[in-house]
Amino acid sequence: MLKGYVSPYNATVVQKLLDQGAVLLGKTNLDEFAMGSGSTDGVFGPVRNPWSYSRQYKEKSVPKSHSEDKDANWVITGGSSGGSAAAVSSFTCFVALGSDTGGSTRNPAAHCGVVGLKPTYGLISRHGLIPLVNSMDVPGILTRCVDDAAVVLGSLAGHDPKDSTTIQDNFKPFELPNLTDVSKFSIGIPKEYHAPGLSSEILALWSKAADLFKNAGAKVIEVSLPHTRYSIVCYHVLCTAEVASNMARFDGLEYGHRSDMNKSTESMYAATRREGFNDVVRGRILSGNYFLLKQNYENYFIKAQKVRRLIANDFVKVFRSGVDILLTPTTLSDAVPYMEFIKEDNRTRSTQDDILTQAANMAGLPAINVPTALSERGLPVGLQFIGRSFQEKQLLTVAKWFEKQVKFPMIQLEEVKRHDHGVFQHQKSASFS
Repeated sequence: MLKGYVSPYNATVVQKLLDQGAVLLGKTNLDEFAMGSGSTDGVFGPVRNPWSYSRQYKEKSVPKSHSEDKDANWVITGGSSGGSAAAVSSFTCFVALGSDTGGSTRNPAAHCGVVGLKPTYGLISRHGLIPLVNSMDVPGILTRCVDDAAVVLGSLAGHDPKDSTTIQDNFKPFELPNLTDVSKFSIGIPKEYHAPGLSSEILALWSKAADLFKNAGAKVIEVSLPHTRYSIVCYHVLCTAEVASNMARFDGLEYGHRSDMNKSTESMYAATRREGFNDVVRGRILSGNYFLLKQNYENYFIKAQKVRRLIANDFVKVFRSGVDILLTPTTLSDAVPYMEFIKEDNRTRSTQDDILTQAANMAGLPAINVPTALSERGLPVGLQFIGRSFQEKQLLTVAKWFEKQVKFPMIQLEEVKRHDHGVFQHQKSASFS
C-alpha cells in the first residue's frame, strides 16, 4: 500500500533522536501494518531470528536427516517489530524503535534475547507512528541492556504539542541507580498468567525468578487479576474495530497505492484496497467493521470497552494493595521454527502470542521484557515486568537489578549467510552482563 511512499515529515521520536545526535541506519522489517506476532507477513518477507545462526542454537539443533537442509531450521523473531529486535540482537545497532499495541515490542525482544520496553501510554509521542489501535499504540524501545533503554527513554519522553495524548508535565531524564537491596520492594505474581499453553520450561523459569527476589529479601506475593481471562478476546474486538477505522485513510486518493481501475470511484476504492492490503489486514478490517455494525455495536464494541475498564481496574487494585512490580512470563514458549509457525493462521498465532502482553496495553501500563536464560534448544527466554503508570524509573531499576542477577549470555554468532554477500564473521562487540 505504501510502496515508494516517502513521508514529508519525521515522526516525533525520530526527530528527537536526530536532535540528540543519533545516527539512523535505516528502517526495519515488520508484519504488514504491524498486524502479526511473528514478523512473517511483511511485504519484504519473513524476518529471521539471529539466534538461528548462533553457536548456542546450532549445537542443540540436530537435523532430522542427513538430507535435511541445515538452514531450514531457522526460527522466527516474534512480532510485529521483529526487524527491530533482530537488528539489535545481531549487533547491527545499539537501539531500535518498534511499536507496541499488544506486545509487539516485548514479544520479539523475548525471542531475540534483548530488552524491550513499552512505556506508559502518553509518555512518548505517537505523532508520525502509523496508527493501528490509537488507544493502545505506544512507540517501543529495543536495546541490549536496561541502562540503554533508560537513556533512550530520557531522549524520547515528554509532551508533544502534535500529540494531544502525551503528558503535559515535563519529563526529567533519569540515571538508574545500582540497586543492591530489594527488600523494600513487593513483587506480585499474577496467578492468571499461568495461561494454557505455557511451557513447563518457562513456568520453571518464572518460579525461579520469583525465588530469586524472595531470597534477596523482596516480598513476593501471589495476586489475582480476575478479568485477565477475558482480556485477549476483549483486545481483539477493540483492535479490529480501531483497525477498520484507521485503515479507511488508505483509499488511493491522497497517498499510497492507487489502482488503475477507473470505472467509478467506488470500484477504484475497492481495487486499491484489494491490491494494497494483504489477507491479514483485509481480514481484520472486515472483522472490525462487523463489530461496528449498528446491530453489533452494543454487544461487541461497547461491551469490550466495559471489560477493558474492569481489566484496568484490576491492575489499579493490585498496585493499591502495596505491590510495586508484577512479574510474569512474556511468551508462552521460546521461538518456534518458521515452518512450524506458518502451519497456523495469523489470527490464531496472534491470539496465542499476545495473551501475556496485551493486558498491559489495555491498562496503559509500562512493561519491559528482560532476557533471562536460554531454553533447552539454546534460544532466548524472557520475563516481563509490569509497573505502575509513569513509574518507569522504579520499573527499570528493578529490571536492571534482575538483569545483573541472571547474567544472560551474549549471542555467539559464528557465521551468517547474507543473500548478496556470502558469509561474514561477526565480532563480539557488546555484552549483556
